[in-house]
Amino acid sequence: MADREDNLKPGNEIAAALGEVGLPAPVSELAAKEWDVVIVGGGHNGLTAAAYLARAGKSVLVLERRERLGGAATLERPFDDRGFVVSPCAYVLGLLDEGVIDELGLRARGLRFWVADPNLWVPFDDGTSFGQFLDDERTQANLQSLGLSKSEIEGYWAYEELFDDVRKLLRKGERDTWQGDTPTRAEIEELLCGDEEKIALVFEDSIAQVLDRYVSDERIKTALYGQGIIGTWGGPYEPGTASIKLMHYQGDLDGGGPVWGYVEGGMGMVSFAIADAAREAGASLACGVPVGRILPSEGVELEDGTLIRSRTVICNADPKVALRLLGADAIDSAGSEGSAYRQRLEDWKTRSPVVKFNAALERLPNWTAVPAADGELRPERATIDACGTMDEAQAAFERCAAGEPAVAFGEIYIQTGYDPSPAPEGKHLMSVFGQYAPYDISDGDWDSARDGVAKQFMDLIGRFAPGFADTVIHHEVLGPPDIEERIGLTGGNIFQGEVTPDQMWEGRLSARTPVPGFYLCGAATHPAGSVIATNGKNAAMAVLADGA
Repeated sequence: MADREDNLKPGNEIAAALGEVGLPAPVSELAAKEWDVVIVGGGHNGLTAAAYLARAGKSVLVLERRERLGGAATLERPFDDRGFVVSPCAYVLGLLDEGVIDELGLRARGLRFWVADPNLWVPFDDGTSFGQFLDDERTQANLQSLGLSKSEIEGYWAYEELFDDVRKLLRKGERDTWQGDTPTRAEIEELLCGDEEKIALVFEDSIAQVLDRYVSDERIKTALYGQGIIGTWGGPYEPGTASIKLMHYQGDLDGGGPVWGYVEGGMGMVSFAIADAAREAGASLACGVPVGRILPSEGVELEDGTLIRSRTVICNADPKVALRLLGADAIDSAGSEGSAYRQRLEDWKTRSPVVKFNAALERLPNWTAVPAADGELRPERATIDACGTMDEAQAAFERCAAGEPAVAFGEIYIQTGYDPSPAPEGKHLMSVFGQYAPYDISDGDWDSARDGVAKQFMDLIGRFAPGFADTVIHHEVLGPPDIEERIGLTGGNIFQGEVTPDQMWEGRLSARTPVPGFYLCGAATHPAGSVIATNGKNAAMAVLADGA
């Protein structure tokens, strides 16, 4: 087992320690110094802000309450067999800022990844499957093998082209709208050349509406709707869900456009590479140091009462935590603008239907839609959606909204399909991004419901891979309260707040706040949630531009 764990150790010490960096000096020494910037929270965005500020010559201290860095994008050993190393809440890479990768030298710090191929694979109840391959000709052949008409296939390609056109206009046009301050709605409409369909895609349409305009085959709708609901408090018929797919479609991983990939070692390696860049630039990284209060223009007070002095504080925690650490009086002291801002934080929506299922497997699942004789298609190298129809998902959401767990959608990631390092030899590691499950369960609580939710996952996957439950050696279920407790995300919302149109673009929070000396850098800020790092870079640039 020791040799197996050694295989995980890439080129930097932070990664080798799985982010458990301890203290750079005793707390008393940290408190004896006045820092230029203190960053509350050592998730990937806080670490990114630290790296850029330290590179600009600022003295920076990152304070993380947990014993490890990385936030949701970290690595843990949750099972008795410590040969399994799990990224508990973040699974694949797709939106990470290419500028950050290059500017912080993340590849040289151990960041390596494989682009998933097929990028999406969806098995159906009838034993057929949909595959979205990196090679368009192979995707075309798959569509033809499903017996689709020429017009249906053309509709599929037009659907994908619509999202790609919007991506290019917003990320590759006159400006990259994810960098710096958010554009206004009027500016977005101008960037979209006034195209009413594209504007509706960004601000109004449900994913079901868009699919209905382009395709009629139920299997294709089943294969594609999941990208519009993932992480979302809503079913596929809810207004605004088309923008969820758009958010996840705006990456350009390794110059390959909106694709997703598996990080060698797991998603924590992203955070650990950024942390290495920050520490090399001179930032101090401290774990196991919970902050009790933020004191604008003074610094922070630790839970034990120690004052850490700093002119500027950046909060990587979510808005609800920021509100608690600041206190209403500190925000209201900024006048009417401060009072309005406090109300905005109080009203910030953090509902989440997401439940995570992480499992150690004895062997790979046997998918009905992949006959043993088919050696070319390898679902373990894809991102896999196990789900029923849009109607099933909508019904599951309505059950969830009534307080009942109803796992009807699971996006499945098999890390060991590319990367054997996070599992003992011959074993496999599966993580599932599941929906739907509520924070509050109407008939019981999560302690009593967890085993039943695990069975729902196994039954859902077993629907397409019979006998799946027999492959599971260990598993963990993380409902919204578990994610909240473990990672510190209010409501268990992995995006630090809902990403429907009312909380995106101008509705997303800015790095700048009305409170002097106080900034935000987490996933609740523009541009979005997910492992992006642009949020942290934007915050650092705002601090430097303000001369803070």
